[in-house]
Amino acid sequence: MDVRVRGPASPGPFLSARDLLETEHDLDLPVEVRVRESPDERTWTAHDEERHVLNISRQAATSAMARPLALHEYAHMVRNEEGHVSHTQSTDEALFLALSGHSVERRKVAHCYQIANHMKDIYADDVTLSVGPPDRLVSFLESRLAAGVADRPNPPRDGARPDDVGADPDLTAVHAAFGLAIVERHDLVDANHRLYDLAHAAAKDAPNVALDQFKRQFRELAPDPDQREYRQALVDVTREYATESAQAAD
Repeated sequence: MDVRVRGPASPGPFLSARDLLETEHDLDLPVEVRVRESPDERTWTAHDEERHVLNISRQAATSAMARPLALHEYAHMVRNEEGHVSHTQSTDEALFLALSGHSVERRKVAHCYQIANHMKDIYADDVTLSVGPPDRLVSFLESRLAAGVADRPNPPRDGARPDDVGADPDLTAVHAAFGLAIVERHDLVDANHRLYDLAHAAAKDAPNVALDQFKRQFRELAPDPDQREYRQALVDVTREYATESAQAAD
């Protein structure tokens, strides 16, 4: 597995993540790691016929999370080369099937794309957790959920409009469902872990989102579904979020 790092970061974490992955998996195409100067650059991958590209901010690439982030993105590359349906199914097609005939807020549609990404992440983390230690992933899930709960908008006072700045409570609840699904799918924590307290807070802030139901849908995704099965799962979860939660709010 050929990994080349381009940019202001040590190649060490990326090579270490490669070594972990190679204990169980391999990639046919080379990997080019592009380290970006922007601290807001999220970690993401792209693929073409010649290579995989891992884009990552310098801040992330030089942090303690560099190796687990790289390993997670390598896992997406594995799924891509496998042709796993989670990474070949068109999200646009599934959302069209799910939302056709419904009037849906633009923010809800954007959230549905993040739900689809969570489903991809479930399958990537199945690979990640088969080769690497879970500690960093659990800490990452906890810190991200804690930040979302802390950043929720302030409630309106004296008839004032709600504060639009901050994390969307509905989406934070979905993130909580995803985090719990990962740890329960792989039996990573016990029932007293702080993730459950944070998820309870997220659910309280988003009463129209059935957190336990979303958790179950994420957690119980079949390991190797066929195209019809996966498409239906994606249609079901996005339709439920975009339409049923909206009806509950009404």
